[in-house]
Formats: sequence, structure tokens, C-alpha cells
Amino acid sequence: MTFDLVAQDPASKARAGVLTTAHGTIQTPIFMPVGTAGTVKAVHQRELKEDIKAQIILGNTYHLYLRPGLDVLEKAGGLHKFNGWDRPILTDSGGYQVFSLSGTRKIVEEGVKFRSHIDGSRHLFTPENVMDTQRVIGADIIMAFDECTPYPCDYHYAKNSMERTHRWLQRCIDRFDSTEGKYGYEQTLFPIVQGSTYKDLRTQSAETIASKNRPGNAIGGLSVGEPAEMMYEMTELVCDILPSDKPRYLMGVGTPANILENIALGVDMFDCVLPTRNARNGMLFTTQGIINIRNERWKEDYSPIDAELGGYVSTFYSKAYLRHLMHATEMLGAQIASVHNLTFYLWLVGQAREQILAGTFRPWKDQMVKKLMTRL
Repeated sequence: MTFDLVAQDPASKARAGVLTTAHGTIQTPIFMPVGTAGTVKAVHQRELKEDIKAQIILGNTYHLYLRPGLDVLEKAGGLHKFNGWDRPILTDSGGYQVFSLSGTRKIVEEGVKFRSHIDGSRHLFTPENVMDTQRVIGADIIMAFDECTPYPCDYHYAKNSMERTHRWLQRCIDRFDSTEGKYGYEQTLFPIVQGSTYKDLRTQSAETIASKNRPGNAIGGLSVGEPAEMMYEMTELVCDILPSDKPRYLMGVGTPANILENIALGVDMFDCVLPTRNARNGMLFTTQGIINIRNERWKEDYSPIDAELGGYVSTFYSKAYLRHLMHATEMLGAQIASVHNLTFYLWLVGQAREQILAGTFRPWKDQMVKKLMTRL
């Protein structure tokens, strides 16, 4: 994997770059649709490519490990062959699931013991077998095994958790560097910065991660309930420490406004379930603001969902029709809304890149954030 920095905005820390992987290039800043179980919910691969224009998608190690299982994926030739996606894939290591499954897991130095949410069976994730699992899945970018601490989090717990994450990271690196990919192409390992919302811990973690000199780095443990301003403060602190010649990935973020503000702080890569999850509940992100398509006001609005956005779905279907589908609980409603929201997210980061290249990102961002937070 290589990363070329193309431009830096003169009035902020926003950057534009090109990330090159075995399965294609990625123009940054970029948003990555989340395909937890090998699919982006309610969205065809054709739509991901042609309408949404996704350049990279995510898979999740925890979910894919449990179902369909590693034997199925390996026999298929990896996730790319299994789901028919021939562009880059990134896999989360399962660290976030460790955080979210607090009632059914136990964290020890060896790793994490947990029960499957599917059938209650017992499993153990270690830094070593998580590397092996992601080798089998075959993602272009794989994540180190970490613990995502909750918010709020006691300082003593956050410190111990961060230090354990660093120990696990070294074990991940040792295992990763002693093995090779299974399908004839290179994979890349990203370490993850932790430290909750404590400046000294975030500084220590960022310095530790930077010292590992991997091709890219991630920032975890944010967007877990802390105030947005606290997230921005931690992100800026970490981005100022992580090397500028390598991509920075802020995990699990977020709203359109969150994404623009974090781009301004130097982040290159984002993912979040928000656009698809909210779409299934009727919340649409548009170039003019936020729409709850279930509301009565859209019942006889026959205008396109978002004419300014472009794309087949956003311009072909009317607000009134989509509202009808949602109230009728038709599956097509969730599909249209999901494609629209993802199209908007990819449009947004594409516009951000154009503004960075033009040197006008900061004033454009300030104007866009206000508009994007407006509820219509």
C-alpha cells in the first residue's frame, strides 16, 4: 500500500491524497460504507459502484468469523471473491464488538473470551488469531486488535486498557510480519490509537502508534458518546502527532458535520453505520439539510429526493413516493433511502476533496456544516 499526499488546505489541516492498494486506488478524504457481514445492508454491489461511487467498503472480523465462517470464506478465495466486490476492502478487528458485547465477554491478557450473539457458543479472540482471521478474510487493510473503551471512562481503566492495547499491538505486528496473505496480494496493518478522552493518554498512545512505523494509522475509541467538541479536541491532538505522510483513519465517525470538521483536523478516512441505519428509519441527509421522510409534509411532495445531488436514485424517486414506501414498510423504501444517503456521503467527501485541491476548503466547510445540520 502507498499513500501520496496531493494537497493541503492553506486555512486548515485538511489534506487530499491518493491511497493505492492491490484492489485499486482511493481518493482521500474518503468515506467507507460499512458492510458488516459481507454486505452493505440493502445495497447491491452495482449500486455501490455506479450510483454511490464507493471506492472501498468495510467488513467486520467478528461477524464474518461467526457467519459464514472462515472455511467458507477461504474456499471462496476470500471476501472479494465471496461477495463479488473487486475494489479495496478494510476489516475491523472486532475490537468494537468487544466493547459493545460487554455483557457476554471477558477481557484477559491473552485476549477476549466471548459468547456468540448467534448461538451462545464460546470463543476466544487473541491478537494472533485475529491477524490470522483477517488474513483469511483477505481485506486490503486490516486493523490491529484493540479494546474500545466506553465513555465516560475512569482514568485508571483507560490507562490500563490503552497499555494492554499497545501490548496486543506488538503481538499483532509480530504475527502479521511473520505471515503472508493467502490470495497472492499484499495486505496492510493499521494500528489504533486509544486513550479515551484523556490528553496525556491520547498523546502517549499516538506516540506509541507512530513509533511502530506502519503504512497507515487509525484513531479509535471516539464517537462513543462523548461531546462532539471533545472528539474534535482528541482528534486534533492525535493528528498533530501521527505522521503526515501516512493516512489517518478515524473509526466510526459519523454525521456529515462530524466528517467535515474532522477532515479540517487532518483525517483522511471515515466509516460509520449512520447513513444506512438512519436511512432504514427514514432519516435522509441531503444537500439542503436533514429530512425525516416519514413526516406529513412530504406526503404530496413530488419533487426529487435531492435534485442537486444527482445520481439515479436521488433524482428519479420523489419524496412522496419514498414516504409512501416507508409507511407501507416496503423493502424498496429502505433500499432507496440507503443508496441515497451513501450517495450523499460519497458526494460530500468528493466535494471536500475538490475544495482542498482548490485551496478553498475552510470557508466552504464552515458554510456547509451550518446547512447540513439544518432539519427541513
